[in-house]
Amino acid sequence: MTQPLTDRVAIVTGSSQGLGFEIARAYVQAGARVMLCARDAALIETRRQEIARLAAPDVVDAVAADVSDEYAAQRLVESTLARFGGLHILVNNAGIYGPMGPTEQVEWTEWTRAMEINVYGSILPARAVLPHFKRARYGKIVQISGGGATNPLPRLTAYAASKAAIVRFAESLALEVRADGIDVNAIAPGALNTRMLDEVITAGPSAVGQDFYDRMVKIKAEGGTPLEVGATLAVFLGSAASDGLSGRLLSAVWDPWETLPKHLNEIERSDVYTLRRIVPKDRGLTWGDR
Repeated sequence: MTQPLTDRVAIVTGSSQGLGFEIARAYVQAGARVMLCARDAALIETRRQEIARLAAPDVVDAVAADVSDEYAAQRLVESTLARFGGLHILVNNAGIYGPMGPTEQVEWTEWTRAMEINVYGSILPARAVLPHFKRARYGKIVQISGGGATNPLPRLTAYAASKAAIVRFAESLALEVRADGIDVNAIAPGALNTRMLDEVITAGPSAVGQDFYDRMVKIKAEGGTPLEVGATLAVFLGSAASDGLSGRLLSAVWDPWETLPKHLNEIERSDVYTLRRIVPKDRGLTWGDR
């Protein structure tokens, strides 16, 4: 079995369950040493033990931390460097849906907390790893996004706004650190059958709207996108195979990401796989230009 992440060290936030845990497991299987991170200390320790049984205790460790806190994010990076002697990849997976319901009715503290976890919880770990990556002249930042970045989600406005924000942050940071050998990309992993899906179904159509509720019920019944699909793309983006591919939002389900290294020059000169404004002529309309 090929191990494209041999000799690489990664942090995976939000790795106590769902996609984060699947990414962490895939990284270890791909040869990486991995620092797990989540807020629940007991659960993240259980996950560390599970992965250690699959590989070896010395390739995985765990830190309980709230990555939306600046000092906790900094300690996470310092602990990883001390434990493994290096750091090459940051996977920002920690995230929540946040409040569900009409924007003016949901609790404001819950709305802002979703922004803190989803946005600050991605930016702060990135800020913490960047000095090390810049000294090494190399690094990979992999951001987990989602459908909220590219589609309106009424009644889940905190989630939608936060997912769009972190994609634009990734695009902007990618340009900022391009000369430092650091690649920054975002993943849309598909419709996942995880605890977050269960939260939407539990909230019901009165909170999230009938159309969105019906879509989530259908995904639940059909099983959703397998977690390993997004995890496999995360392995690719953490590996040398993706060197030079940066500032992109990639769909794990729909995009031919395995072939993208063949098209790096074309991609770099274009805005494909990015968030951009659509104007009338993009849709074949003859009005709208000055």
